[in-house]
Parts: sequence; C-alpha cells; structure tokens
Amino acid sequence: MRLGKTAVVLGGSAAGLCAAGALAGRFDRVLVLERDELPAGAEHRRGVPQSKHPHFLLNSGRRAIGALFPGFEDDLIAAGGLHLMPSMDAAYLDGEGWSARKRGSMTMVYGSRILIERVLRDKVRELANVTVREGVTVTGLSTRGGGTAGGGVTGVEFTASTGDEHVEADLVVDALGRGSSVGDWLAAAGWSRPEIQTLDAKVTYTSRWYDLPAPRPASWWWQHLVIMPTPDKGEHPAEHEFLVNFFPIEGNRVIACMGSWGLEMPRNTEAFVETARRVRTPLFAAAMDRCEPVSEVHLTRSTGNKWRRYDRLRTPPAGLVFVGDSICAFNPFYAQGISSAAASALLLRGHLARAGRLDDKFSARFLAAQRKLLRVPWRLAMARDQGYACAVGTEQLPEWRRRIVAAVSAPAFSLIVGAAREYDVVDEHFAKVFNLDESLGEMMRNPRVLAGLVRYRVRAALGKHRVPFGFDPQAEPPATDYSPGARESSVTTAVAR
Repeated sequence: MRLGKTAVVLGGSAAGLCAAGALAGRFDRVLVLERDELPAGAEHRRGVPQSKHPHFLLNSGRRAIGALFPGFEDDLIAAGGLHLMPSMDAAYLDGEGWSARKRGSMTMVYGSRILIERVLRDKVRELANVTVREGVTVTGLSTRGGGTAGGGVTGVEFTASTGDEHVEADLVVDALGRGSSVGDWLAAAGWSRPEIQTLDAKVTYTSRWYDLPAPRPASWWWQHLVIMPTPDKGEHPAEHEFLVNFFPIEGNRVIACMGSWGLEMPRNTEAFVETARRVRTPLFAAAMDRCEPVSEVHLTRSTGNKWRRYDRLRTPPAGLVFVGDSICAFNPFYAQGISSAAASALLLRGHLARAGRLDDKFSARFLAAQRKLLRVPWRLAMARDQGYACAVGTEQLPEWRRRIVAAVSAPAFSLIVGAAREYDVVDEHFAKVFNLDESLGEMMRNPRVLAGLVRYRVRAALGKHRVPFGFDPQAEPPATDYSPGARESSVTTAVAR
C-alpha cells in the first residue's frame, strides 16, 4: 500500500541510500538530495572523509542491507569484497601475544567504504521510482504547527545550480550525518531542541593505503592483521596503546591504520612509517615495507559518540524520521555506523508497512522502536569509552566510577575472548554481540555463557587450556589450525603458554 506521493531523503551516503531502499515500496516517488557529485565508480568524495579508513560491515548490517537490496552481498563480493572468517584469516595480537588460529562462528565481508557505497548506489539506481539529485544543498524545512500536537514537516527547501527550489513531501528522512542542521531548523519552527547525549574519548586514527605484493610472502597465511592495545600497566612506549589494523580490501589492497584514545597520531608519511615501527609487533611495519604505498596519510578526529534524543520530544514532528549519524553517531573504532543505519532503515520499512497514517503518532512509535535498537550499540560504545580519563561529555562518569570501569573492562574483555577460544557457546554469543545481534547484557545473562566463563576461569587458574595463546609478538603469528579435529597444516613458529 502506498502511503503518499513523495518521500525525500536528505543525504546520499550509506544511511541515505538504505533509507531510499526502505521508502521505495511505499511512495510514488523517492527523492534523494545529495550535496556531492556522486562518482560512477568506487572513489572518494568530499562528503565522506572517513572513507579513507577501514570499515567493517557487521553481520547485522549485511543482513539489513540484503533485506533492503536483495543480492547486495553477492554484488559486493563480485565487485571485489572479501568473504573471510576472522578467526582463521586474521592474525590477532591480544593480551600478551598472538592468539591461536581456529575456526569460529563469525564471518565478515571486507571491503572499502567507497566500494560499499558504490554497490549501494548501483542498487538504488535499479529502483525506478528513486531519483538522486546531486550537487544540491538542503537549506531548510517547511513545516506546519511547529511544536504543537499534530505539527509536522511538509517539505524541503534546497539550492541547486538552477537556483532555490522547494519540494512538498509526505515524509522526510534526515540522513545528513553528524553535522545535520535539522535540529536547528526544527527549533526555529517552534519545536524544542532535543536533548543530546555525548561522550568524546578523544579517539584519533590515521590511515594509509597500500598495494599488496604479488605474490604474497609465503609466511602471510593471514589476510587481516589486528593489534590490540597492550594490557601492560607498567612503563611502555605510547605506541603500544594503539589499536592497529592492516585491513584487506578489494583490488589486492590494504589499509594500514593506527588509532588511539587521547594520544597524538602521525600526520605525514614519514611520521606514519616511523611510528609504525614502535607498535607492539614488528610485523606491522615489516608488512608495510613489503607493500607499495598508494596514498598520503589521512587523519580523523571527529569520533565522539553523539545521540540526539528526538525520542524524548513531547511532540515529535510528523513527517520526519532520522537514520544514521544524524540521530546517533558512534566512535568509528567500533564499526557500528553503517550497520546501525541499515538496521534503522529496515526498521523504518517495517513500520511503514504497518502504518495507516504518517502522523505524529507514527513518528513517536518509530522513534521508540529505534531507541531500543540504538541502545545496543550505544551501550557497547559507552562500556569502552567511559573508562578513559580523557573522555568528556554528558556521559562522562565520576572519577571513582571511571576508575572502576577502566580497571574492570580490559580484564572482562580478556576473559570473554579467552573463553570464546575454548567454548563454542561463548564464541557464538560474543560474535552476536560484536555484530549487534545481541546486547552485552543479554549475553551475560545467558546461563550457558556464564558457565563457560566460569569453567574457563577455573581452568585458567589451574594452568589448563584447551587452546594455546600468548605466542611471542616479536615472532610471526602461528599458522597452525587449532580447530578441534584439525590436522596441523604448518609448524608453529613461536612458543605458546
């Protein structure tokens, strides 16, 4: 059933494209307004500066996009995306050393942000009633009854090369990202400004793109290299606090990325290469040395968590919903952005399918359901970022609570990771939490998960482990497959605990 003549999406990035897919079946026309001129291929553009950094497409995001655009994942892989199992295809340095390689319950599709958006744009172009207007700037909203019961948004004002324009809309979707001005426009029209929850843990990350060598070195059984911050509380180089990725993407390329909480990061190529030599393992810099750089260094600081609580407005405007960073932006370190935006778009499609009218009650119902959805990634982000002394914002903890979080979070994470190595039930639920399919609280209330954690902790205290770990970080990560029943395919090159 059609709900109206026209729906307008503000912004043509991943969130806006997913929203267009959600709207296409319910409106005669869907108009996407995008400031940039969109490239035909997988290319960087001004409006998505973070495209130069690694992007994980979580399982929940893969499923949501696939539901909105059938065949998306197949098309992404056909375009060069890599379908990998991280526990087998990634060398993972956690705790004091390399983790063992073994089969796990999680798979992922790796690819650059520019490839993900290119495939999404191709999918949107297949929708006959969706039009993307490029090179336009949204300048405001037309409204009625601002701030009153039944008040709402009725259209969009924008500027194109031909001059100022206006379009009437039955529904407007704000996908303008972190810098969205929609809240200001609503306030000017009579609505209250939404409460905003914030927490900025001063995350900075810096990346450089490389071509991989052909052929790959024989010792590179891995495709993805992950180096977690050190658990060492004593004196150590600042670079040991970095979260590091050697991230595989399409076209036989990788993105070398270093990030940190509250530390200065290299801004030029010389400093980038020198800094890489001081991280926790020499493998990262050595791998970069074997590759050919194909970009400059790209640095990003805009990484704070920010939730605009439109769901708490007493009278939310009819005819307006929000997806992506325009309502809830996360620390990009946690790879939640695209997947959360896609999940919101899929949620919107479901609410539209059941809607009779697009009134303020529809907006309130959708915002309430979206709140429940967003709580899962938000709480995950808070669980980590609230422990840092550099974190500031409305969600900053009192110092005594922050110290507790800082003291407990790392050991708790190591306990879960260790138990996941040895118990399938913990691995399965930890993968669900990572992929936003389950909340951390739900996992920790699961009796089977708790039993696995207790068993692991007791066995660890007795020095008994089913799977070795802690391989020497100064040596190559072991290629041995430690999956139950697996035959050793190579010789371990380091001594494990």
